[in-house]
Amino acid sequence: MFAKGQLRDHDDTPLEDKIVVLRGLRWSDYQRMLEVRGDGPMPRLAYLEGQLELMTPSKARESLTSRIGHLVAVWCLEQGIEFSAYGSWTLEKKEAERGVEPDECYVFGVEPEAQCPHLAIEVVWTSGGVRKLDIYQKLGVREVWFWRKGRITVHVLSADQYLEAATSYVLPGIDLVQLCGSLERASTSEAIREYRTALSQTKP
Repeated sequence: MFAKGQLRDHDDTPLEDKIVVLRGLRWSDYQRMLEVRGDGPMPRLAYLEGQLELMTPSKARESLTSRIGHLVAVWCLEQGIEFSAYGSWTLEKKEAERGVEPDECYVFGVEPEAQCPHLAIEVVWTSGGVRKLDIYQKLGVREVWFWRKGRITVHVLSADQYLEAATSYVLPGIDLVQLCGSLERASTSEAIREYRTALSQTKP
């Protein structure tokens, strides 16, 4: 689906994902929108101190998110790391006036009662909307990855702020340049096969 060079050169000006930001809304308005949407996956909602983002992701964004998620799963399986993937888990905290639904998120290890993911992933396929890091900060998510224009940046929560890091804290040892290098393939299965081969060649 993704041609060589397409992800690195992707133009993320507002074109494909449908993003609308409403301002001056109360927490109760956000809760009402969640109720109206019900169990459906769309639109995806994010709330930040009176701003409500409604986003309907494009097919390309959903495909890329799924592909990244599959490769993270492959890496964890190769490393023997227990994990649970929670997709667009609705994370919210009333007292902080924040809520968000990641593109993908994970809990590592065996924590059946985990109240918050260890890792959230956001794909910036279309720019705009509310500032997601400001939301995740108050929700206590340990690490957030942003994919944009062919690369993943890592943001690690330190005290009360996110610091951009060269490597992952929650998945130490994962090579995100290598992972991104396997995304531009005709199918998810081809991406997985190539990534598994790459991992086997880099094993000590």
